[in-house]
Amino acid sequence: MYSISIHILNKLKNQPPSPFPALPFIGHIYLLHRPFHRSLSEVSRRYGPALFLRLGSRPVLLISSPSLAEECLSKNNDVIFANRPDLLNGRYFGYDYTSLSWSSYGDHWRNLRRISSLELLSTQRLHTLSQIRADEAFCLARKLHRLTKDEPEKVVEVKSALFEFTFNVLTRMITGKRYYGKSAENSREAKVLEEIAAATSEVAFETNVVDFLPLMRWFGFGGVEKKLMSIHDKRDEFMQRVINDNRKLMEMNTDDDDDDVDVKKKSMVQVLLDFQRSDPHYYTDQTIKSLLLVLLQGGTSTSTIALEWAFSLLLDNPETLKKAQSEIDRHVGRSRLIAESDVAELPYLRYVILEAMRLHPPVSILMPHLSSSECAVGGYRVPAGTVLLVNLWEIHHSPKLWADPETFRPERFEGLDVKKDLGLRLFPFGWGRRACPGQNLANLHIGLGLGSLIQCFEWEKVGEIDMSEQAGTTTPKLQPLTAICRPRPFIVDFFI
Repeated sequence: MYSISIHILNKLKNQPPSPFPALPFIGHIYLLHRPFHRSLSEVSRRYGPALFLRLGSRPVLLISSPSLAEECLSKNNDVIFANRPDLLNGRYFGYDYTSLSWSSYGDHWRNLRRISSLELLSTQRLHTLSQIRADEAFCLARKLHRLTKDEPEKVVEVKSALFEFTFNVLTRMITGKRYYGKSAENSREAKVLEEIAAATSEVAFETNVVDFLPLMRWFGFGGVEKKLMSIHDKRDEFMQRVINDNRKLMEMNTDDDDDDVDVKKKSMVQVLLDFQRSDPHYYTDQTIKSLLLVLLQGGTSTSTIALEWAFSLLLDNPETLKKAQSEIDRHVGRSRLIAESDVAELPYLRYVILEAMRLHPPVSILMPHLSSSECAVGGYRVPAGTVLLVNLWEIHHSPKLWADPETFRPERFEGLDVKKDLGLRLFPFGWGRRACPGQNLANLHIGLGLGSLIQCFEWEKVGEIDMSEQAGTTTPKLQPLTAICRPRPFIVDFFI
């Protein structure tokens, strides 16, 4: 009777289609399995691209088409869906829903967005810090060369090398320090951050359960908030040390008269500490910590995932790898290493990255949005307080949108203007007001990192590559990538 009543009421209110039945207490959770993006894709293909689900205690609008995603994120309803639901991650990792990722739409969020886009991640700022990315790409190649120069058939773990590369890029830009490698200044702190990342991944499933089924706190999930609080405390302590160290450094350097050199040398935390001097009431240590943790952990995780998937696909398609290598050899030559400025002139490399992000977007379901008022989507009524989930993975894999969608084929992008011709058929960084502000940075160092691996080494896969995905809010490979790595002869002189 409950399920029938809910089904009839849904139709009378002209809400989007809803799978039958919605069970008491759990709603439509019985339809889901891990990984969630694939189960949600199955539901959408069966019932339609706009669905009204009840996931435990929360009403959810599931969107799986470009036109409906555009309607929610950039046309009629972009402001209405600009908020975030009150999930546990936002309470603990988002400093009680005040961080860039988790704060509600309003003056505070707009100011954080302005700071991140215009001060920390602007084209000028990224250009100023480009030498950091060049240094870390060199260190990545040098590390692999040292590991393999005396063992031509050595199997290396690619994932760990990629993580160190992306992590050092972000930490040097944000804190001014590198945490991994021969010249690392504080490898102990790197271990702390590894532990934080591992603990966050482990608690993700419990968090999702309690978010949608709050009563599960009494059935084996009661400790999830204590775990989240512990992780938050470690993250907070790490970033507070960074702030304190940089504050002391800036106080020691107050007599430096060369302002232009200072600006070029400033890390992101120092830029924010300058703002704190002029407006200490708003730019508190907590505001600075929340903003930098979003950039550090979000950027490191998604960029590493994107690089590992792209390289896995190349190893699994050696002809494509050879084609990308030939393009780099023609454009860059063998007398120097690939530079960040070369990436824009290497269209096939860019197609490889686009195709990898289509097949394996680092975030398969966009971070949830929340409707602030009643609205219409696809002609249906959507009530206020509805959680919006956009299944990016389904849009990227839809046979209605892509020819042969499960095949890795970078050539499909030849001759296309990605934004103009594809729109919301491909948007791995999200779309609209709450799209990822770090998109330009991600494109720069993913292109440079992948290009360096392709230019400097010959690669061979070890057996069959396991392309299984982990289940979680991000979708890394289940098994870390390993491969046989052979230095190309011409790179020897670069690393003497």
